[in-house]
Amino acid sequence: MNEKIDQIRLLLTTLENELENDQEKEFSNNFSALELPNIVSSIVDFLHPLLTPNQLAVYWYIFNKSIIKTGTQYTRTSTSEMSRYVAKSGTKQVEDLSSKLISNAISFLKEKEIISIVGDTTRDGTLYKVCIPDEIPICKELMKAQILEDPQSINLETELDFYNVAENRLKIFERDGYKCHYCNKQLTRFSSSLDHIQPVSKGGDNSFSNLITACLHCNSERGNKPVMDYVISRSERKQTTLFEE
Repeated sequence: MNEKIDQIRLLLTTLENELENDQEKEFSNNFSALELPNIVSSIVDFLHPLLTPNQLAVYWYIFNKSIIKTGTQYTRTSTSEMSRYVAKSGTKQVEDLSSKLISNAISFLKEKEIISIVGDTTRDGTLYKVCIPDEIPICKELMKAQILEDPQSINLETELDFYNVAENRLKIFERDGYKCHYCNKQLTRFSSSLDHIQPVSKGGDNSFSNLITACLHCNSERGNKPVMDYVISRSERKQTTLFEE
Protein backbone atom coordinates (compact mmCIF):
# COMPACT_ATOMS: atom_id res chain seq x y z
CA MET A 1 0.00 0.00 0.00
CA ASN A 2 2.79 2.40 0.97
CA GLU A 3 4.56 1.61 -2.31
CA LYS A 4 1.45 2.60 -4.30
CA ILE A 5 1.12 5.84 -2.35
CA ASP A 6 4.78 6.64 -3.09
CA GLN A 7 4.18 5.96 -6.80
CA ILE A 8 1.16 8.27 -6.82
CA ARG A 9 3.15 11.02 -5.08
CA LEU A 10 5.97 10.64 -7.60
CA LEU A 11 3.49 10.87 -10.49
CA LEU A 12 1.86 14.00 -9.02
CA THR A 13 5.27 15.61 -8.50
CA THR A 14 6.24 14.84 -12.12
CA LEU A 15 2.97 16.33 -13.45
CA GLU A 16 3.41 19.38 -11.23
CA ASN A 17 6.95 19.96 -12.51
CA GLU A 18 5.82 19.62 -16.13
CA LEU A 19 3.05 22.19 -15.56
CA GLU A 20 5.51 24.51 -13.85
CA ASN A 21 7.95 24.23 -16.73
CA ASP A 22 5.22 24.91 -19.33
CA GLN A 23 3.98 27.99 -17.46
CA GLU A 24 7.52 29.21 -16.91
CA LYS A 25 8.35 28.83 -20.61
CA GLU A 26 5.15 30.66 -21.59
CA PHE A 27 6.10 33.59 -19.38
CA SER A 28 9.79 33.72 -20.34
CA ASN A 29 9.06 33.37 -24.07
CA ASN A 30 6.73 36.38 -23.98
CA PHE A 31 8.46 38.45 -21.29
CA SER A 32 10.71 41.32 -22.24
CA ALA A 33 12.72 43.39 -19.76
CA LEU A 34 11.47 46.42 -21.71
CA GLU A 35 8.04 45.69 -20.21
CA LEU A 36 9.27 46.03 -16.63
CA PRO A 37 8.48 49.78 -16.39
CA ASN A 38 4.87 49.10 -17.46
CA ILE A 39 4.57 46.18 -15.05
CA VAL A 40 5.99 48.19 -12.16
CA SER A 41 3.72 51.11 -13.03
CA SER A 42 0.63 48.87 -12.98
CA ILE A 43 1.72 47.46 -9.61
CA VAL A 44 2.04 50.97 -8.18
CA ASP A 45 -1.30 52.06 -9.66
CA PHE A 46 -3.45 49.03 -8.93
CA LEU A 47 -1.77 46.89 -6.23
CA HIS A 48 -0.10 49.37 -3.88
CA PRO A 49 -3.37 50.98 -2.72
CA LEU A 50 -4.67 47.56 -1.62
CA LEU A 51 -1.73 46.39 0.50
CA THR A 52 -0.20 47.26 3.83
CA PRO A 53 3.53 48.10 4.05
CA ASN A 54 4.26 44.59 5.37
CA GLN A 55 2.37 42.92 2.52
CA LEU A 56 4.11 45.17 -0.01
CA ALA A 57 7.53 44.35 1.43
CA VAL A 58 6.90 40.60 1.07
CA TYR A 59 5.43 40.99 -2.44
CA TRP A 60 8.36 43.08 -3.72
CA TYR A 61 10.87 40.62 -2.21
CA ILE A 62 9.31 37.69 -4.07
CA PHE A 63 8.86 39.81 -7.23
CA ASN A 64 12.54 40.77 -7.14
CA LYS A 65 13.71 37.17 -6.63
CA SER A 66 11.55 35.91 -9.49
CA ILE A 67 10.64 38.26 -12.33
CA ILE A 68 13.48 40.77 -11.98
CA LYS A 69 16.32 38.34 -11.29
CA THR A 70 15.28 35.30 -13.33
CA GLY A 71 12.66 36.55 -15.81
CA THR A 72 10.16 33.93 -14.56
CA GLN A 73 7.26 34.09 -12.11
CA TYR A 74 8.70 31.41 -9.81
CA THR A 75 11.10 31.42 -6.88
CA ARG A 76 11.79 29.50 -3.69
CA THR A 77 11.96 31.31 -0.41
CA SER A 78 11.12 30.74 3.23
CA THR A 79 9.68 32.72 6.12
CA SER A 80 13.04 32.57 7.90
CA GLU A 81 14.83 33.89 4.79
CA MET A 82 12.37 36.74 4.43
CA SER A 83 12.62 37.58 8.12
CA ARG A 84 16.35 38.09 7.55
CA TYR A 85 16.14 40.14 4.35
CA VAL A 86 12.68 41.75 3.99
CA ALA A 87 12.39 45.38 5.05
CA LYS A 88 15.54 45.33 7.15
CA SER A 89 16.30 48.60 8.85
CA GLY A 90 19.95 49.57 8.80
CA THR A 91 19.30 52.59 11.02
CA LYS A 92 16.91 50.68 13.32
CA GLN A 93 14.43 53.55 12.98
CA VAL A 94 11.74 50.98 12.13
CA GLU A 95 11.23 47.48 13.42
CA ASP A 96 12.32 44.50 11.32
CA LEU A 97 9.51 42.21 10.17
CA SER A 98 9.00 39.20 12.43
CA SER A 99 8.24 35.72 11.13
CA LYS A 100 4.66 36.11 12.35
CA LEU A 101 4.15 39.37 10.44
CA ILE A 102 5.63 37.79 7.31
CA SER A 103 3.39 34.72 7.68
CA ASN A 104 0.35 36.97 8.04
CA ALA A 105 1.36 38.92 4.93
CA ILE A 106 1.86 35.70 2.93
CA SER A 107 -1.57 34.42 4.03
CA PHE A 108 -3.23 37.62 2.77
CA LEU A 109 -1.34 37.59 -0.52
CA LYS A 110 -2.32 33.95 -1.10
CA GLU A 111 -5.96 34.61 -0.19
CA LYS A 112 -6.18 37.44 -2.75
CA GLU A 113 -4.37 35.36 -5.42
CA ILE A 114 -1.46 37.80 -5.52
CA ILE A 115 1.00 34.97 -4.91
CA SER A 116 0.42 31.23 -4.85
CA ILE A 117 2.22 28.13 -3.61
CA VAL A 118 2.93 25.88 -6.60
CA GLY A 119 5.26 23.27 -5.17
CA ASP A 120 6.34 21.38 -2.07
CA THR A 121 8.45 22.95 0.66
CA THR A 122 12.10 21.85 0.67
CA ARG A 123 15.19 22.86 2.59
CA ASP A 124 15.47 25.83 0.20
CA GLY A 125 11.98 27.04 1.06
CA THR A 126 8.55 27.01 -0.56
CA LEU A 127 8.06 27.40 -4.31
CA TYR A 128 5.96 30.51 -4.99
CA LYS A 129 4.48 32.00 -8.12
CA VAL A 130 4.18 35.78 -8.09
CA CYS A 131 1.36 37.35 -10.10
CA ILE A 132 1.18 40.76 -11.76
CA PRO A 133 -1.87 43.06 -11.72
CA ASP A 134 -3.49 41.83 -14.93
CA GLU A 135 -3.60 38.32 -13.36
CA ILE A 136 -4.89 39.41 -9.93
CA PRO A 137 -8.70 39.49 -9.55
CA ILE A 138 -8.88 42.56 -7.28
CA CYS A 139 -6.54 44.51 -9.58
CA LYS A 140 -8.43 43.50 -12.72
CA GLU A 141 -11.60 44.98 -11.22
CA LEU A 142 -9.80 48.28 -10.60
CA MET A 143 -8.48 48.28 -14.17
CA LYS A 144 -11.98 47.81 -15.59
CA ALA A 145 -13.36 50.56 -13.34
CA GLN A 146 -10.66 52.98 -14.51
CA ILE A 147 -11.54 52.33 -18.15
CA LEU A 148 -15.22 53.07 -17.46
CA GLU A 149 -14.43 56.23 -15.47
CA ASP A 150 -11.94 57.61 -17.99
CA PRO A 151 -13.25 57.18 -21.54
CA GLN A 152 -10.33 59.24 -22.89
CA SER A 153 -8.00 56.37 -21.95
CA ILE A 154 -9.50 54.51 -24.94
CA ASN A 155 -8.99 56.50 -28.11
CA LEU A 156 -10.95 55.12 -31.06
CA GLU A 157 -9.30 57.29 -33.69
CA THR A 158 -8.11 55.08 -36.49
CA GLU A 159 -4.74 56.78 -36.81
CA LEU A 160 -3.58 55.46 -33.44
CA ASP A 161 -1.59 52.24 -33.58
CA PHE A 162 -3.01 49.71 -31.13
CA TYR A 163 -0.99 46.82 -32.55
CA ASN A 164 2.65 47.90 -32.39
CA VAL A 165 2.56 50.26 -29.41
CA ALA A 166 2.82 48.23 -26.18
CA GLU A 167 0.72 50.51 -24.00
CA ASN A 168 -2.04 50.56 -26.63
CA ARG A 169 -1.99 46.76 -27.00
CA LEU A 170 -2.81 46.46 -23.31
CA LYS A 171 -5.96 48.51 -23.84
CA ILE A 172 -7.27 45.86 -26.24
CA PHE A 173 -6.45 43.05 -23.79
CA GLU A 174 -8.11 44.95 -20.94
CA ARG A 175 -11.18 45.70 -23.06
CA ASP A 176 -11.57 41.99 -23.86
CA GLY A 177 -10.91 40.85 -20.30
CA TYR A 178 -7.81 38.90 -21.43
CA LYS A 179 -10.03 36.27 -23.10
CA CYS A 180 -9.63 34.72 -26.55
CA HIS A 181 -12.37 36.01 -28.88
CA TYR A 182 -12.66 32.59 -30.54
CA CYS A 183 -12.33 29.91 -27.85
CA ASN A 184 -13.00 32.07 -24.76
CA LYS A 185 -9.81 30.80 -23.08
CA GLN A 186 -8.67 32.95 -20.15
CA LEU A 187 -5.29 34.46 -21.02
CA THR A 188 -2.68 36.70 -19.41
CA ARG A 189 -0.56 39.49 -20.80
CA PHE A 190 2.10 36.94 -21.67
CA SER A 191 -0.15 34.46 -23.49
CA SER A 192 -2.40 36.98 -25.30
CA SER A 193 -1.98 38.03 -28.91
CA LEU A 194 -3.82 40.50 -31.15
CA ASP A 195 -5.74 39.45 -34.23
CA HIS A 196 -6.94 41.80 -36.98
CA ILE A 197 -10.67 41.52 -37.72
CA GLN A 198 -9.95 42.77 -41.23
CA PRO A 199 -6.47 41.44 -42.14
CA VAL A 200 -3.83 44.03 -43.01
CA SER A 201 -3.30 42.19 -46.31
CA LYS A 202 -6.92 42.98 -47.14
CA GLY A 203 -6.88 46.63 -46.15
CA GLY A 204 -7.27 46.36 -42.39
CA ASP A 205 -5.53 48.75 -40.02
CA ASN A 206 -4.23 48.77 -36.44
CA SER A 207 -7.15 50.71 -35.01
CA PHE A 208 -8.84 49.92 -31.70
CA SER A 209 -11.99 48.63 -33.38
CA ASN A 210 -10.13 46.35 -35.84
CA LEU A 211 -8.27 44.34 -33.20
CA ILE A 212 -9.39 41.54 -30.91
CA THR A 213 -7.66 39.40 -28.29
CA ALA A 214 -6.84 35.84 -29.34
CA CYS A 215 -4.79 32.93 -28.05
CA LEU A 216 -1.78 32.01 -30.16
CA HIS A 217 -3.42 28.79 -31.38
CA CYS A 218 -6.62 30.43 -32.69
CA ASN A 219 -4.68 33.37 -34.14
CA SER A 220 -2.41 31.04 -36.09
CA GLU A 221 -5.20 28.70 -37.14
CA ARG A 222 -7.37 31.52 -38.50
CA GLY A 223 -4.64 33.05 -40.66
CA ASN A 224 -6.16 35.41 -43.25
CA LYS A 225 -9.61 33.78 -43.27
CA PRO A 226 -12.56 36.15 -42.81
CA VAL A 227 -13.56 36.18 -39.14
CA MET A 228 -17.05 34.76 -39.69
CA ASP A 229 -15.74 32.00 -41.97
CA TYR A 230 -13.30 30.92 -39.27
CA VAL A 231 -15.89 31.13 -36.48
CA ILE A 232 -18.36 29.05 -38.51
CA SER A 233 -15.77 26.43 -39.49
CA ARG A 234 -14.58 26.21 -35.90
CA SER A 235 -18.15 25.76 -34.67
CA GLU A 236 -18.80 23.05 -37.26
CA ARG A 237 -15.67 21.15 -36.24
CA LYS A 238 -16.70 21.34 -32.61
CA GLN A 239 -20.19 20.04 -33.39
CA THR A 240 -18.74 17.20 -35.48
CA THR A 241 -16.44 16.22 -32.62
CA LEU A 242 -19.32 16.22 -30.14
CA PHE A 243 -21.45 14.14 -32.54
CA GLU A 244 -18.68 11.57 -33.01
CA GLU A 245 -18.26 11.29 -29.26
